[in-house]
Amino acid sequence: MTTEPTLAPSETTLTASGIARLANVGRAAVSNWRRRYADFPTPVGGTPASPSFDAREVEHWLRRHGRLHQAGTDEWAWRHIESYQPAAQISHALGIAGALLLVRADQAPTPHAGLPTPRQLITRLRALDPAVATMVDPLVPKQWTAQLSTMLGAVDQLGAEQGPEAAFEHLHHRYVSSAHSLSGLAGTPDIVAEVMLALAGRGDVTFDFTSGTGSILRLAADLALTRGTATRCYAQEINPQYALITLLRLWLLHLRVRRSVPDAAPPVVHVGDSLLADALPDLRADVIVANFPFGVHEWGHDKLAYDPRWTYGLPPRTEPELAWVQHALAHLTPGGTAVVLMPPAAASRPAGRRVRAELIRRGALRAVVALPAGLMPPTGIGLHVWVLTQPDPHQPPAGDLLVVDTTAAPDRPLTDTVATAWSAYRSTAYAELPGVHRTVPAIDVLDDQVDLTPQRHLPHTSDLTADPTQVIAHISDFDQLLDQLRRGLPAVRQAPAVRQAPDIPLRDAPQADVADLVRSGSISVHRAAARSRSTGATATAVVLTAADILSGSPATGTTTRTADDEPGPEIRPGDILVPVIGRRITARVATPEQVGAELGPGTQLIRVDTTRFDPWFIAGVISRTDNLRIAGRAASTGNGAMRIDVRRLSIPVVALEQQHAYGQAFRQLVEFRATLERASAAGATLAREISDALTSGTLGLTS
Repeated sequence: MTTEPTLAPSETTLTASGIARLANVGRAAVSNWRRRYADFPTPVGGTPASPSFDAREVEHWLRRHGRLHQAGTDEWAWRHIESYQPAAQISHALGIAGALLLVRADQAPTPHAGLPTPRQLITRLRALDPAVATMVDPLVPKQWTAQLSTMLGAVDQLGAEQGPEAAFEHLHHRYVSSAHSLSGLAGTPDIVAEVMLALAGRGDVTFDFTSGTGSILRLAADLALTRGTATRCYAQEINPQYALITLLRLWLLHLRVRRSVPDAAPPVVHVGDSLLADALPDLRADVIVANFPFGVHEWGHDKLAYDPRWTYGLPPRTEPELAWVQHALAHLTPGGTAVVLMPPAAASRPAGRRVRAELIRRGALRAVVALPAGLMPPTGIGLHVWVLTQPDPHQPPAGDLLVVDTTAAPDRPLTDTVATAWSAYRSTAYAELPGVHRTVPAIDVLDDQVDLTPQRHLPHTSDLTADPTQVIAHISDFDQLLDQLRRGLPAVRQAPAVRQAPDIPLRDAPQADVADLVRSGSISVHRAAARSRSTGATATAVVLTAADILSGSPATGTTTRTADDEPGPEIRPGDILVPVIGRRITARVATPEQVGAELGPGTQLIRVDTTRFDPWFIAGVISRTDNLRIAGRAASTGNGAMRIDVRRLSIPVVALEQQHAYGQAFRQLVEFRATLERASAAGATLAREISDALTSGTLGLTS
C-alpha cells in the first residue's frame, strides 16, 4: 500500500535534509532544484548555509513536479520520527509514539478515532501502568504541536494497519539502525540473544540489569509465550530513554501474553546505574541475561570496595566485567542461570585471574562459549558468553567447565551448536565433540594464568595436520611451481652503449603526453559513473574493484543504482585497468574473465587505438615506479596512498613492432609477479604442513 505524506500545517518548516527524505534523493539534488527551478519555494527561515522552507509549499512543489516519493505507511511513520526537531530528541518522539500505540493496543478498536489529547494519553497510561505514565509524562507537551500531530497521525495509521505491537517493533528496528540513535546504544542481535536464551533456559522471573532497549528480555518473554507460559520481566537501564523503550516494548508484548496467561504479572523497569544504585537489591531471578558495557573503568571501584556482592573477590579497577558477573550472581536464585556477554580478553587478563579462579573453584562458572567475529560490535573480535549458576551451599561444586568454540563448526547453525553442547553437558552421558566442545576439569584450569579461552582447551592438531600423502603431493606441486618461476622472467641482456634505430632505448624515444593523446582521440580515459545519494535503489550490478585489478580476478564488487543512474563503462578486450588510489601505479590489461564487467568505484581504464598502441606496452611504461611522482597527488585516505591521474604522464613513441616486443616482456613480468606471490603463499603453507606432520608423527625424515 502506498500513501501520500501528510505534512504539518504551513507553520511547520523543512530543512534541505527533510526535503531530500520526502523526495528520496540526496541533498545535492535539492540544491540543484533550487538553482534550476525559478518556482522552487523561497526559504522562510534558517541561514543561507542551512535554510528552512515552508512544508506545505514544498509538498505542493514536489507533487507538481512529480517528485514526491511514494512510500508505505511504515516508511512515512518512520520519516516523521526521524525528522523530529530537535534531532537530539528523536528518542522522545519514539517514546511518545510507543505510548500512543500502547494505549491503542489496550483499547478495543475504534474506527476513525481521533488522537487523544496529551492529558487523555497520560490518564489512560496511568490506568494501565503508573510507571509508564511517569516515564512518558515529562515528554508530552500540554498541547500537541503541529509536528507531533503529524507524526502521531502517521504512527496511528501504521498501528491500525499492522497492529500496535508490530508497528512499534518496526519503528524500534529503524531507530536502532538510525545514525541519530547510535551514541551509546549497544543492541543485541537476535542470533546472539537466541544463543544466550538457549543457555539460560526457562524461569518464572527474568532479569536484565543493563537492558538497553529490551531486545533480550522481549525475546525471552516471546519464547515463554510460545511454550504457553509467561515469565515476569525485570529490567534496569541507566539511560532513561532506552528504559522507556524497553518498558513500552515489554508492555505491548505483555498485552498479548495476558490473552493466553490472564494472571501474568506485568514487566518492571527501573532507571539507574545497576552497580552504583541497584534498584532491585532484593530481587532473585531464575534467569539473568545481560549485555553490559565493556571496558568502563570508572564503574565505582572506590565507592564499592566493601560491597557485599563481591563474594568471589574484589574486582580490580581494570576488570569491570567481573563486577557485572558478581552482580548477576548476587541476583540469582539457587539453581538459577545467568548468561552474560563478555569480551574475550576477560578470560585471560592477569588482573582478573584471582576472581576467575574463585568462580571456577566454587562452581559458579559453568561454561565459556566463543562466538564468531562479526555478529555484533566490535565486529573485529568474537565475543564470549559466560554461563553462571548460583552455587548451592548444600551441594559439592561442579567439577568441570564446558568450553565451546563455535568457530570450529561454521557449517552448523550457531544456536544448535551451543544448545546441543549445553544439553549434553547437563546430561549424565556427555560426549565431547573434538575441536568444538569438551569439558575441562577445574584442576586443569586453576594454574598460574587461569585462562578460560575455549580455543586454549580445544586442541586442533588433528585438523591442522594434513594427510601425509597430500603433503608429499604438495611438495611435488611446489617443485613444479618453482620451475615455472625460473622460466618466467623475460630474456634480457645489458644494453650496448650506442644503439641505432629502430632499436632505440625507451629513454631516448620521443615522448607523447597522455593528455594530448586523449585530445587527439587515440587514447581515452574512463572512470566509474557517479551514483546519486538516493536511497531508492532499483538495481544491483557486479563491478570490477581495485582489488580485482591487483589480483587479476573476475569482478567481485557490487554497486546499487536508481533508475536515474547511468551504468558504468563496460570493460572491453585490450582495456588497461588502473586503480585510482595506491602507493604505486599498477596498470593491468583486462583478462578475458574481466571483459564485459562494469567498471567499479575507485578504478579507471585507459582505452587505446590498438592499430597504434600495444596495450601491454602502455600498461608497462605507465607502471614505471618513478611515474608515481608525476601522476600522484596526495589522497585523503591518510595512509600515504596517492590519487593517480594518468593524464599527467607521458609515454615513449616507438614503432608498433617494438611496442609488441616490449609489451610481451611487460606481460611476462606481470605473470612472474603473480607466480611469485603464489609460490610465496604455497611455500608458507607447505612449511607449516610439514612442520605439523613431523610433530604429529604422520611424516618421518628420510635417512
